[in-house]
Parts: sequence; C-alpha cells; structure tokens
Amino acid sequence: MTMKKLFIISTFMLCACAMQAQEQIRIWKGDTSVRFTTSELTFEKEGRAIIVGDSVYAPAEVDSIKVVHTVTVTFAGDTAYVDRGHAKHVTDTIVGAHVKLVSTDTQNELEFVLQGESTHGSLLYEGPLKCKFYLNGLNLKSDVGAAINIQCGKRVNMILNPGTQNYLSDYSRGTQKAALYCKGHLEIEGSGSLTVTGNARHGIATKEYLQLKRTTGTITVNRAASDAVHAGQYFLMNGGTLTLTGQSGDGLQVEKVTLDDDVTPDPTKENNGLMFIRGGSITITAEQDITKGIKVPENLYVSGGTFNITANGDGSRGIQVAGNMTVDEEYNTTLMQIRANGTTYEDEETDDEDRCIGIKVKGNLSVNAGTIQVSNKGKYSYGIKVDGVYTKSPNATVQANVKN
Repeated sequence: MTMKKLFIISTFMLCACAMQAQEQIRIWKGDTSVRFTTSELTFEKEGRAIIVGDSVYAPAEVDSIKVVHTVTVTFAGDTAYVDRGHAKHVTDTIVGAHVKLVSTDTQNELEFVLQGESTHGSLLYEGPLKCKFYLNGLNLKSDVGAAINIQCGKRVNMILNPGTQNYLSDYSRGTQKAALYCKGHLEIEGSGSLTVTGNARHGIATKEYLQLKRTTGTITVNRAASDAVHAGQYFLMNGGTLTLTGQSGDGLQVEKVTLDDDVTPDPTKENNGLMFIRGGSITITAEQDITKGIKVPENLYVSGGTFNITANGDGSRGIQVAGNMTVDEEYNTTLMQIRANGTTYEDEETDDEDRCIGIKVKGNLSVNAGTIQVSNKGKYSYGIKVDGVYTKSPNATVQANVKN
C-alpha cells in the first residue's frame, strides 16, 4: 500500500473517530500544528492532500495526525465539576473542590481547560504524555497544598487564554514546592494574565526547564515564602511581562540539575544551569537581606529585553551569575536598569560581610550591545563587580561603576 493511500486511510479513520466523539484533530508539520474539526476538512482529488482552511498538507509533509481529547474542569466554590468528554483513559476524583485527574492514555493528546473559582480547591494531574492546560478565568486558592500540581515529566504547555485574568494561591502550612508546580518542562504562552501567591515556598516552580514564549501576557508573583520563580535545568524568556515582588528568597532562580537528582531530568543535557533572556520585560524587587533579583548557577545570556531590578536588602544583588554573563541584542533591543540601594550585610555568627551589588559576575562579563544602567546609592555598595574579565564593545553603553 502506498504512502498516499495510508495517509488518506489514516486521516479518514481519525476523522471518523473525531466525528463520533465530537472531538477535534491536530495535524503536525514539523514543530507546528493546527487544531481543527472535521467540518473544516476538504480532500483534494485523488487524495493527494488534505486542505484545512488556507493550509494544504501533502502526505510527505505531515508528521502525525492525532485526535485531541479535551477535559474541562470548572471550580464552583465548595465543589468542582469535571467534563471528561470522550477521554476514556482519564479518571477523576473530586473531594469538595479538590480535583485529581489521572491519565493512562499513551496515544492521544490531552488538553485541559481550567476555569471557575474556589477559595479551597486545587488540581493534581498525573499523566505519561505531553499535554496542554488552558487557564480560562481561573481563581483558585488551595487549603491543602499547591493550587496546581502537574506530575507529568513531559512538555507541558500552559496557555493564558486571551482576555482572561487568572489567580493561583497555595496553602501556607503545606509541604508543596510551589503554588504552581510542574514536574516536567513548562512552557507558558497566551496573552492573558496570571497572578501567583506562594504562601508555603515558591510561587512558580518546575523540575525541568521553564519557558515564557513570545506570546506570553503578564505573569506576576506578588508573594513567595521562598523564591518567586524557581526553574530546574534552565530558564528561557522570549517575551511577556514578568513582575516579581514580595518574595522572601530570590526573585528568579535557576537550579542546576545534579547527578544526585532523579533520572528526570538528565543532568547531562545541554543548557543545564543556564538562563536565556531574549525579549519581554522583567521587573524584580529584592527587599530581603542577601537575596538576589536574578540568580544563575552557570551562564546568563541576555540578547534582548527590558530589565527593571531593585536590590533594597542589605547584601542583596540585582543579578548574580556564578559563571559568565553575555549581553547582546541578537533578538531584541536590550535595556537593563538596576539599582543597588542596600548596604553591607554582616553575618553575626561568622562576621562575614556581603555588599549590595547591582550586577555580580564571578566569571567574565562581555557587553557586546545594548544599554546597562546601574546605580549604587547604598553605603559601600557596588554597581558592577566582575571577578573575571570585563569587556565592552563600542556598540554598547554601560553607565555604572565597574569593579574588576
């Protein structure tokens, strides 16, 4: 049987299933996909291609066609409702407004819509495949643990539906890692907004990488008992507006995965311990002593974006990089405005002193393009402190006291 015939037969079978289940289908071409219903489909004569709206797909171009099963969770005060549609391999357990979803589906994509409001609800998800979560006007405060706990070690897309405002808050006496926690790779997109309160530990935390896509709207962490955003493996920001205030720990921190951790994630993977900022806007206030606005265990690569970071705590740092820091404008214009307002922190037990510093780089600092403005008004504070080699291109602007 030819590839063309197999393609058409497979497409017809999937469409028939989708019609019966009243679900949708997603067609993948490379790293991009289009979701559609069977009513939007037309077939070219002799089955040479399928047409979806303005898109034409030939058999050789299509990587996969999958049925999309959508599960909708609606929180309503003291209770919650789950519509599993035709997702046969998903089970739900509801206790009050606390929802647990478990998927054993190893074939079909799952998409979840989370909406409604509860001051004592939560969502726990367990599943083996990559999936999507749409926040559709969700206001969820947990009284037992995390507001959203995604126990999936694969790629998880979280979409902030356009025009929606979403709120997450966790239980202050719980043992959870964050108000929003993902065991796998979390990629956030969508033009809506998300406000997170981390009462027990972090605001947002991932075991593997965290990515903010170009389409990301506004993400705010207004309080965190520890770090506002804590990403395992690496952090990548292509867009969006990220505002971090009220944290007792660091604002934005990457944790390097080590061999002592579980099998997932693999500590030998590239980008482990790195941070990439390519666009968007970051506003961070570090109020507590010896905390950092941004903390990176390896290298920091800035190639676009607007930074507005204030270090008010004694011994605090606007940005601290354990490796090298490179500033460029490869993706977008770069403007970094940092204020070191704190003074020196003195440890009463060891008598060690930590000065407040706008940017502290233990390795090399290379400024190839962009503008860096650092003020240090705090007593004994530094603007920029570089332990390694400091270089600046004539194309770049650095307005700061640099100690090298």
